[in-house]
Amino acid sequence: MANQSKPMKTSTAAIAALLLAACTVPVTAIPMPSALPIPENQLAPVQHRVALAGENGIAVSWNTFTQIFGPQVFYGTNPDQLTLTASSNISQTYPSSSTYSNHVKLSGLKPNTTYYYKVSNSPDNYPVYNFTTPPTSKSNSYGSFRFAMAIDLGTMGPLGLSETTGSGDGGVLLPGERNTIDALAANKDEYELVWHPGDIAYADYWLKEEIHGYLPEDISKGYEVYESILNEFYDQISNISAYKPYMVGPGNHEANCNNGGTTDKKKGISYTVDMCIPGQTNFTGYQSHWRMPNEESGGLKNMWYSYNWGPVHFVQINTETDFGNGNIGPDEPAGSAGEDAGPFGSYLNQQYDWLIKDLSTVDRCKTPWVIVAGHRPWYTAGTDAGCTSCQKAFEAALVKYDVDVAVFGHVHNYQRWSPMKFNATDPNGLNNPSSPWYLVNGAAGHYDGMDDLNKTKPAGFKFGFDNTYGWSRFTVHNETHITHEFVASRNDSVMDTATLFKKHNFGTCVASNSTSNSTSTGTLPQETTSSAAVEEANAAASVTVVHTSMIGAIALVLFLFAF
Repeated sequence: MANQSKPMKTSTAAIAALLLAACTVPVTAIPMPSALPIPENQLAPVQHRVALAGENGIAVSWNTFTQIFGPQVFYGTNPDQLTLTASSNISQTYPSSSTYSNHVKLSGLKPNTTYYYKVSNSPDNYPVYNFTTPPTSKSNSYGSFRFAMAIDLGTMGPLGLSETTGSGDGGVLLPGERNTIDALAANKDEYELVWHPGDIAYADYWLKEEIHGYLPEDISKGYEVYESILNEFYDQISNISAYKPYMVGPGNHEANCNNGGTTDKKKGISYTVDMCIPGQTNFTGYQSHWRMPNEESGGLKNMWYSYNWGPVHFVQINTETDFGNGNIGPDEPAGSAGEDAGPFGSYLNQQYDWLIKDLSTVDRCKTPWVIVAGHRPWYTAGTDAGCTSCQKAFEAALVKYDVDVAVFGHVHNYQRWSPMKFNATDPNGLNNPSSPWYLVNGAAGHYDGMDDLNKTKPAGFKFGFDNTYGWSRFTVHNETHITHEFVASRNDSVMDTATLFKKHNFGTCVASNSTSNSTSTGTLPQETTSSAAVEEANAAASVTVVHTSMIGAIALVLFLFAF
């Protein structure tokens, strides 16, 4: 209509001026968010986390409310005798942060060994935590193991996903429903590591939550609310991350303070990325807080890297920036997402060249499985289109170097696909395919809830949910069989399960399991789901039927007893 007013763009003119004015003081003088009060002892460690750091290495990280000169870790195989020490000079912060991130690498660790550790830079008696190192990646040295994946996992409770929501499209938990963070914590003895490829905490939802009336509106204090949501998430996962390697990757919600722009439709105001203050742009907080094995694998700034655990080589790619070969990442300047972030490489093809080198040099005798994860999928049955620029940048490499499994999030639901190659379904299905098996699981939960699945499903789509929060549990049985399960967070029900068989013919290797020369899936079911899973999800019942046929269940038990 001719007299319809257009939304007013608000960027540096008003909001940014208020935010920047509030942050012109030194970092240590920034008013603290209510969720993170300053303790009397500012050296007190919080937000403990561990991550893999190359062969025989673990990175121990924690935060303090003041800088540490020479952060130190005491550790050993006996909780009462922490006689080994390691230290570093990394105690770093960024504008708008109220804490410092401290990172120390422990080297020369024994494989498959439980270590106990505590951090200390004051005489206080801090808690002792523990972690277990991976088995060596050599034939005859590993058995089955499990790992967890959670993508698009936000802060829970009053600052994020809870039993209430605002006036917008926020999601809710049912009364008394357990969330994914609590589910992962309750099950942490059942897996060896957690992989979280992007969208961590959703701190950039502070503005949307205020516009919706979910949080009190005080735009000028947005930088505090952003940090408060971040720190609340780090506190919430610490019961997991202090014990299990917590491996992360970049997602669009780590890029800046407001997800590339947010509109208040009621007031007719569009807030652009220009409102974000230094420290809340360009993946700054993400890069400061985490310590991934970039140096050990030739990667870069927590944006891309790789690591091993037993028979698996894990590869984290960056689907946000640094595509190379003339492709523009969605989060880059002139990208489709409006995040204005990156690129980070010293030259345009750095990530691509690294990926080719990494995949082409994997010793498939030591690590026969290769699993790649990124944030944005290119095969999706969600209402949003897949990331075609991601597909153009990465798919050919995944096919050429025989990647077994590719896992993504970004779309907030669960999708199991057939093995796919250049938009074609692999005719072998899960029985020794020559294409990567694609899974999308962005259903971990955050303030905005779930995304709908398309009513018309594309070729290659096998099964999905758009109404159940959950996480992925992988069981690597041996070098030929791997099982994926979608686990409902509320009650640990296995809502969907499927097993992949790969023969892995990569030359002469010393067999590490009796099934290494198997030529068929034989004893494991390929796919076990039914319409009952959808009905149960819709009803949100307190008990879920495990959708495994009787024959498949018996076969699975027989297989596991055989090993």
